[in-house]
Amino acid sequence: MPHRLTHAHDRGLKDIGWLQSNFSLSFGPYANPERAGFGLLRVFNDDFVAPGNGFGLHAHANMEIISIMLAGRMNHIDSMGYREEVGADWVQIMSAGSGLRHEEHNVGDDTVNFLQIWIEPKLQNVTPRYQRRHFPAEKRRNQLTTVVSNEEGTAHCWINQNAKLSLGFYDAGQQVSYSLNPLNKCVFIFVIEGTLTVNGQAVAQRESLGLWETSEVQINCETESKFIVIEAPINH
Repeated sequence: MPHRLTHAHDRGLKDIGWLQSNFSLSFGPYANPERAGFGLLRVFNDDFVAPGNGFGLHAHANMEIISIMLAGRMNHIDSMGYREEVGADWVQIMSAGSGLRHEEHNVGDDTVNFLQIWIEPKLQNVTPRYQRRHFPAEKRRNQLTTVVSNEEGTAHCWINQNAKLSLGFYDAGQQVSYSLNPLNKCVFIFVIEGTLTVNGQAVAQRESLGLWETSEVQINCETESKFIVIEAPINH
């Protein structure tokens, strides 16, 4: 089946001292025509923010923006009136819709590491919306946990797109089967920690694998592993 593997050292990089961004897909200064998004997944950044630093007030519109917190503490302030703090194992989503402004800074003593993910929305110019949920790692061990879904509910965050994001945290030797619609869906897997074999392809720490034209993905955890699975439409 067709697939696209991105090694950790092949990602784009922006390093300005207080911010180190690793780009699995084209973003900002990193323009790679072979990695200009993956289906409607447009941005996947592995960001590290030094203490006392962050992103000042800036605007977004018509994009689903997801933050997966891996380490440290970060605040969230937006034009909708939300003022929050999140740490490891928190997931945030903003449906930017008709437009909003927000800022986020490292408010702790340690480096913040988070995954910044952008997905194109299903509906344009919706009322902006913010949501967050906590998914403690030890409660997720040896299961694939849905953290973002197009189905509304209290157990996960809701997205304005026919997409799903799941976090895995598994012991070595565990196996995971993931099913999807092969007609209009692709799946993007990023290894946060550990080593996987996905449909026979080795995927190491901080590497990603994109697959399409398949209805089943087999994930073998070669070591204790943490990873994210993003299922998104190939097109509208």
